[in-house]
Amino acid sequence: MNYLHQFVFGIYPYIALAIFLLGSLARFDREQYTWKSESSQVLNTGMLRLGSPLFHVGILGLFFGHAAGLLTPVWVWDALGVTHGVKQTVAMVAGGVMGTLCLVGILMLLARRFGNDRVAARTTFKDKLVLLWILLTLLLGLSSIFVSASHMDGHMMVLLMTWAQHVVTFRGDAAGFIVDAPWIFKLHLFMGMSLFVIFPFTRLVHVWSGFGAVAYLGRTWQLVRRR
Repeated sequence: MNYLHQFVFGIYPYIALAIFLLGSLARFDREQYTWKSESSQVLNTGMLRLGSPLFHVGILGLFFGHAAGLLTPVWVWDALGVTHGVKQTVAMVAGGVMGTLCLVGILMLLARRFGNDRVAARTTFKDKLVLLWILLTLLLGLSSIFVSASHMDGHMMVLLMTWAQHVVTFRGDAAGFIVDAPWIFKLHLFMGMSLFVIFPFTRLVHVWSGFGAVAYLGRTWQLVRRR
């Protein structure tokens, strides 16, 4: 195992996580007026009406699917009687469906953002970086499904799960589990981790507010009286 592999998959995850958390906290503390989604809906609705829901449903499904699939201990699936092959099949199908929804949505958003003069004029470098980075990460993830189809025993999936679980439990041997993983998996992991690095410096910070809005479900009613 070379030093680059050890750094990218054994050390870089913690760097990315630190930048993600501390960067988000610093931005919320110092630049609250920039903490927004910077919606361009008032400039042009167009494909946003369909593209945005498809993109958000797809990417949220992928996020929670990855979290559940990678971080649920292997022994839990074994105790439930779910074989590694079956779990891989479910992951491929669910990932394919959510990934396709996300892909259609982001392509519509890109076509709108670059195809409409008013929206394009308001598009910053950071907006382009986020959309294109997500698109490339998504394409790598969808492409990995075809690679996974060549080995349906679930062995590589278990290695990826073990890597992720060793990372979050701060065990230093995590990188060793995926040293022989196909390059497309490694590149997908790197792109995904790097998305957390750019997160605090872009409009992606509004995701925090989206999760925080769930707290409103438990708040008391706001009573409004007419004069």
